[in-house]
Amino acid sequence: MSRRELVVLGTASMVPTRRRNHNGYVLFFDDQAILFDPGEGTQRQMTHAGVSATDLTRIALTHLHGDHSLGLAGVVQRISGDQVPHTVPVSFPASGLGWVENLVHASAFTHHERLVLQPLEADGVVPRLAGERGAGVRLTARRLDHTIDTFGYRLDEPDGTSLDPVALARHGVAGPDVGRLVREGTFTPDGGRPLSVTEVGVPRPGQSVAFVMDTRLCDAVGELADGVDLLVIESTFLHRDADQATRWGHLTCRQAAQVAADAGVRHLVLTHFSQRYSDPRELEDEAREVYDGPLTVAADLDRVPLPRRRTTTP
Repeated sequence: MSRRELVVLGTASMVPTRRRNHNGYVLFFDDQAILFDPGEGTQRQMTHAGVSATDLTRIALTHLHGDHSLGLAGVVQRISGDQVPHTVPVSFPASGLGWVENLVHASAFTHHERLVLQPLEADGVVPRLAGERGAGVRLTARRLDHTIDTFGYRLDEPDGTSLDPVALARHGVAGPDVGRLVREGTFTPDGGRPLSVTEVGVPRPGQSVAFVMDTRLCDAVGELADGVDLLVIESTFLHRDADQATRWGHLTCRQAAQVAADAGVRHLVLTHFSQRYSDPRELEDEAREVYDGPLTVAADLDRVPLPRRRTTTP
């Protein structure tokens, strides 16, 4: 069975707390596991969460502030030490190249990692690389509005077709013949006419996930969130501190929740909380003022499954 879930490694913003580590999120999507924003302590949080370095197929940094990137040094050394056999691209804003290189070479170790740095200059599809594990989905990056260059990311699975067991039975197709029909696109049952896979298929909408970290409100936030199954979004401040959010390039819980409501998000995950807020109920209550869908106020080591696939194309 395929695995599609978000593993939350850390949920703090600039200052970690006794209960909240710096950022870190692993999205498992079938044979892919993308580590987003490995803040300080990510390697240890991976151990607590049961996430192996061998699981990781890509690392994606939204920006190079320390709470989103200082853990990269340890994760890279873990990838090297475990001798992960596949290519692991590292995507990040191109202006952060010097900092990324410094983190990758932050201390002495024997380099066995197959790391490929992938600086991003502009909005668009993040290219796949030779030797990269995983396939079948598209990762795009959009520039956000923070105090330094920052990208949000969106993962999209293309729409497809699932086989309808009732239609298969009606046409007398079963067992190994189902596989032949899928592989070849057509199959002729004994005594019957040629059958196309489209005749026994039903639409299978693709799934999508968006990661929106440090940013003020801007067009890219809504475009990344548009119709996604899972939105992971920063909500650093409560709305009573909206002036601070604007000053430092962040969102409030209410703003993040309003984005989700306007975009038709199926499951909202709030994260990246200021240390000034100790009661997560305040965060949830504010979000519930504008968003009534499934909601997770993320805590460290949470596991959030993707919603069940839509049954029809929206």
